[in-house]
Amino acid sequence: MTPEARAREQIDRKLVLAGWIVQDTKQVNLSAGPGVAVREYPTDSGPADYVLFVDRNPVGVIEAKRDDAGHNLSVHETQTQRYANATLKWRKAGAPLRFLYEGTGQLIYFTDGADPAPRARELFHFFRPQTLADWAAQPDTLRSRLQHMPPLPERNLRDCQISAVTGLEKSLAKNKPRALIHMATGAGKTFTAITAVYRLLKFAGAKRILFLVDTRNLGKQAHQEFMAYTPPDDGRTFTELYNVQRLSSSHIDPHAQVCISTIQRMYSILSGTELAETSEDISLNEVGQGDTQAKLVQYNPQVPIEQFDFIIIDECHRSIYNLWKQVLDYFDAFLIGLTATPDKRTYGFFNENVVAEYSYEQSVVDGVNVGYDVYEIETEITAKGAEVKAKEWVDHRDRETRAKRWAQTEEDIVYGSAQLDRSVVNPSQIRQVIQAMKTAVETKIYPQREETPKTLIFAKTDSHADDIIRTVREVYGEGNAFCKKVTYRAGTDPETGKAVAGDDADSVLTSFRNDYYPRIAVTVDMIATGTDVKPLEVLLFMRDVRSRGYYEQMKGRGVRSLGAEALKKVTGSAVGAKSHFVLIDAVGVEKTLKTESRPLERKPMWSLDSLLKGVAMGSQDDDTVLSLGNRLIRLAKRLDDKALAKIKQASGGIGLQDLARGLVQALDPDRVVADALDTAKAAGITRSEDTLTESELDATRRKRVEAACRPFDDPALRDLIESARRDREQVIDTLNPDTVVRSEFAAQAQANAGEAVSRFRTFLEEHRDEIAALGFFYAQPYQRRALTLEMIEELHEALQRPPLMLTTEKLWSAYARVQETKVRGNSLRRQLTDLVSLVRFALGQDEELRPFADSVDKRFADWVFRHNARRATAFTPEQMDWLRLIKDHIATSCRIERDDFDYAQLAGKGGLQKAWTVFDGQLDALLDEMNEELVA
Repeated sequence: MTPEARAREQIDRKLVLAGWIVQDTKQVNLSAGPGVAVREYPTDSGPADYVLFVDRNPVGVIEAKRDDAGHNLSVHETQTQRYANATLKWRKAGAPLRFLYEGTGQLIYFTDGADPAPRARELFHFFRPQTLADWAAQPDTLRSRLQHMPPLPERNLRDCQISAVTGLEKSLAKNKPRALIHMATGAGKTFTAITAVYRLLKFAGAKRILFLVDTRNLGKQAHQEFMAYTPPDDGRTFTELYNVQRLSSSHIDPHAQVCISTIQRMYSILSGTELAETSEDISLNEVGQGDTQAKLVQYNPQVPIEQFDFIIIDECHRSIYNLWKQVLDYFDAFLIGLTATPDKRTYGFFNENVVAEYSYEQSVVDGVNVGYDVYEIETEITAKGAEVKAKEWVDHRDRETRAKRWAQTEEDIVYGSAQLDRSVVNPSQIRQVIQAMKTAVETKIYPQREETPKTLIFAKTDSHADDIIRTVREVYGEGNAFCKKVTYRAGTDPETGKAVAGDDADSVLTSFRNDYYPRIAVTVDMIATGTDVKPLEVLLFMRDVRSRGYYEQMKGRGVRSLGAEALKKVTGSAVGAKSHFVLIDAVGVEKTLKTESRPLERKPMWSLDSLLKGVAMGSQDDDTVLSLGNRLIRLAKRLDDKALAKIKQASGGIGLQDLARGLVQALDPDRVVADALDTAKAAGITRSEDTLTESELDATRRKRVEAACRPFDDPALRDLIESARRDREQVIDTLNPDTVVRSEFAAQAQANAGEAVSRFRTFLEEHRDEIAALGFFYAQPYQRRALTLEMIEELHEALQRPPLMLTTEKLWSAYARVQETKVRGNSLRRQLTDLVSLVRFALGQDEELRPFADSVDKRFADWVFRHNARRATAFTPEQMDWLRLIKDHIATSCRIERDDFDYAQLAGKGGLQKAWTVFDGQLDALLDEMNEELVA
């Protein structure tokens, strides 16, 4: 079969799957069905490869090419257009055919000629005949309607939500296929998304919209918000106007206009895999891709590619890459991402089309969220580890069943922080951290409280969570109701190891939000992200986290603001609204990660009086100004209207909140640039953002800070603010338990983790094109991702050039110094491909920095195991020898092709001809599979 014939055969098969009847011209029967595709239909411009008929009327044309023409498919658009404008034989001349395809056996490009500025887009499959019939019957297209959306009513919307919806609609009007909404946690991302969904359904005529999440809990929360939403132009709720389905099976309700689903469930529907009972309870970002999720998605006639017009992706910074990305590649839909913590992959995936940005710092200034302090606890064993000598009698506990046995240790066991609570459990270490937290909260952090503030503890593992719960109840002298675990797992009996019924996670969460008990909740990951618990005032980290974005999300559980009445309902001794929260770091998580949102509080040990006098006397550095702004934001939440009115009068009409806002916004980089440009323009100097000098920016920044600090020159205002604070706060002496090495507020001016590491990260931030080239597979559909040695060499050469002058060896050594516990294979000689590992680690995609060859070895072992499990017979010893050689080549070159069998080791074994014989003609398929599996 020729390549052209093979491509035609695949196109025929796809057309049939989509509901088309494929016929030859000599045997045309247009009444055979609603959709008929006629091959080699004659026109006055020559025979068209396929002409599409719907209800006997010609509506479209397909220009078919062989598979190896896929890289150049767009050049054939002119040819397709020629056939669309030609006169069909046996038909009267009419309007040009509207629906245009270019396709191979693998690729499909589609253009709707009725769109404004018709533009080709890639499809996973062909549309059904009924879809083209429906589109042809409409007076205009979806993309036309998106250009004529009515103005957004701004009632009951925050400024950041207005900006997000209008920014999104402008992007959609320009037919941009992907858009990213970056909004701080607590700013109302879901409310914003529902507002956009309502308008797309009502005014753009969207048929159906998918709201995609990656945990069942997030889906449940989204459904509740849809039910509670009332649009500004209608008194009915959203679910009274439109059908909303929360998907719990493979059946999508044909009458549903909004479908809420986890990406796990949608993947199982499209790939034909079974959905495990608990697979929707934890983000795929945390569990990764197991062996059971190894299938590619296939066309499903029950869920065609046109099923959804738009896909809203909640928490889009996670779970939409690699294998799971196929769900998004499958549908012909606009993709809209929602996240508070985008990373490099997120920006790349959404084509750097950020339609709205609302930072955590700005949300604190606006009173949407609260600021936070960092408090550190360090014990001797946390910092230095310990050793258990051989022949010591100790408990040995099964990690899953918790069953114990009393036995001697076989050898010396030396453990550090990485092994703690995983391979080794030290009850004393857990007890000392909990005791230090209790002491700190009661004497330093919230000394005025009569009850423990609502506290969330992040544990490393499920067994670690159980150990923490037992210790918390013991240290606090409280019962079971005081401290609960929130987990998606079933409980186990420690004696028998059998599953037992436990507390329902949803009911525990509801009580944690709304009731007095529990005061403390412990979780591994279930409420790490996306779950709203507004009364939280303390977060205790007893685990490190694998990515910067995930850490930001975990911190986000505490940032949500809460009014005085609602806070007092669950914490009776609280006075005033929630003003801040405290992050207690017991594992050094603040030091091991560069976070995107830093605390506004830079000088926690300075009193408010000192900060006020400092700015008045000229101490107007960034840390002092931001700390004063943060302190005034908190104070404004606690003062009554009478006190606030006095301060406003004393300041000449500027309220306390506005005084604080001015301090924080004085240092806002965007506002500094805008003012500097205005100053240059007023002076008759032509400047752009890129040509502003550092001295011009410094002068503008200094001018803005001086203006914001000027009201505090008035000693009467300073005294009034300080006296208002004294009426609300009391000072209590602190006590430090002598078994704790360190218990104090964290210094915020932490030194960078090393100059080389800093320069590398800055390079990745500033040169997204290079990152896009190295991470090419994130920007392409899953089946066609490719990573080549040439890409890595190009990036390596850029890093080696001045002023960076960074080699792979230097970077590896730098990371080994600043993040020793996360670096593996430091003594090995570096390979060029290790640069892939460095980039993935710097971007937070890998938890540990390990040689690229080690990662390939692990993936190879997993792949062989899966492959052998699927075959009637395992690989032979000779085949395994060849496979190991192929694996080693991929480890040094990222890829293997037929030509590579001419190189030394492979050629010495007999080269391509011998390998072809050993694998009985299956070599090409194996090479493709290994290129996919071993380079993730």
